[in-house]
Amino acid sequence: MHSASTYALARWWFLRLLGLVYLVAFWSLATQILGLVGHNGILPAGVGDMWLRGVCIGGVALALLLIAGIAPAALLPLLWAGYLLLSMWCGPFLSFQWDALLLETGLLAIFMAPAAWRDRLRTAADPPRLAVWLMWWLLFRLMVGSGAVKLASGDPTWHGLTALTFHFETQPIPTPVAWYAHHLPPWLNKGSAAGVLAIELFAPFLIIGPRRLRAIAFGLLVGLQTLIALTGNYAFFNLLSAALCLFLLDDDMVGRAGPRAQGTSFSGARGFPPSLMLRWTAEALAEAGQTGVAARLTGSPSLHPVRRLRHAALIAVAVVTVPVSALAFTSGVGIELPFWPLVAPVADLIAPLRSVNRYGLFAVMTTTRPEIIVEGSDDGERWLAYEFTYKAGDVRRRPPWVAPHQPRLDWQMWFAALGRYDDEPWIQNFFARLLDGSPEVLRLVEHDPFRGRPPRYVRGVLYRYRFSDAAARRKDGVWWTRERLGVFSPVMSLRAGYNPPAFE
Repeated sequence: MHSASTYALARWWFLRLLGLVYLVAFWSLATQILGLVGHNGILPAGVGDMWLRGVCIGGVALALLLIAGIAPAALLPLLWAGYLLLSMWCGPFLSFQWDALLLETGLLAIFMAPAAWRDRLRTAADPPRLAVWLMWWLLFRLMVGSGAVKLASGDPTWHGLTALTFHFETQPIPTPVAWYAHHLPPWLNKGSAAGVLAIELFAPFLIIGPRRLRAIAFGLLVGLQTLIALTGNYAFFNLLSAALCLFLLDDDMVGRAGPRAQGTSFSGARGFPPSLMLRWTAEALAEAGQTGVAARLTGSPSLHPVRRLRHAALIAVAVVTVPVSALAFTSGVGIELPFWPLVAPVADLIAPLRSVNRYGLFAVMTTTRPEIIVEGSDDGERWLAYEFTYKAGDVRRRPPWVAPHQPRLDWQMWFAALGRYDDEPWIQNFFARLLDGSPEVLRLVEHDPFRGRPPRYVRGVLYRYRFSDAAARRKDGVWWTRERLGVFSPVMSLRAGYNPPAFE
């Protein structure tokens, strides 16, 4: 008879990688938060600049301690709460799927933390099995949701497997590798699109299989994240997704350096289908008053009262979040479950925590790349362009390597180009800040043609960008070509009485 799986190594490495993700998330935001939502920023949050920077710097410090294994049970709630505060203060600048994923992962990770002042590898303990299953469920929803929305959207590029012939060129901030990937033969990009759909839709089901199938799922899912990271700058998304995959590897699969995991796992648990989560947690809650419930959850015959309280809280979190996340997952692909009216009030109640989310990237592929070039002028005749640090602008500038840092303004400029100027209060405020010469906002751009002196007029001009071909690269040294499409915004001037809209 084989012993049940343990995940002490996976938990130990996961918490280190989560600490690294928190580190880059807080550090990245610290470098730009005052320009985004500070007192003189684009969308002032109404919170003092000292508080904004303090939460970011505090998050960096706590993340470093988590990486070092210092008091993880105390640090993880603080990190989660700090990032939740920032997500509320930063509005659209912190509304990306990896921000939501970090909050949800960070909440679940609280119940992974060992109750020790120092989390050492040689004494790493097996995490509660319910916590492992919740991580599997999150990984399942993340991956299957990403594939299912592509098909449910009816987007012709995914149905026709041509999505990747556009994606490398039109994604927000491509890497240099994306230029080469864009020029691969069309048949290879079609095959790659089929491979993406196959991995996202089918590999997650291997999570519930035996050890070898879980190892295959690990290889496929981490391999996909690696390829995505090579061709696009998606902040810390790929690192965080790969960290979740660690729970597909039990201790016997990766070997054990030092003593075996403390404790054993739930008897007979070799795989867990997400569809059974709600039923299991309901049964576990019903047994909460019985002797041995702690042993079912942790493998320990007895628990300290504090640990009993934590694991009771874990059961409660599962009972609340699993049905809400199941409905969010199914509604994202157009399936309505019959018990939605019962769960909807609970979903509304926990929505402010932003920790139970729907996932699905690039459901509809953008097939062209409009870019906003922001220009200023003193006389309305001669216009000079502001150059951003990372987004497409100068056609001779190579696409950057920037992840895991995320330049939030550069990303938002990509989204703004797909919409209308009148629909984006933040970009109207951005132009107004350029007109009043806000130093904090000017630090968000690479080149200010007016050297800190505000221009009299600002406007946005829309261009269509395309990757250059190999001949143009060799001849002119250009990575992009572009053509002017027209005006994105009216000419703005504070002296003409422009009153920037307030952000709600």
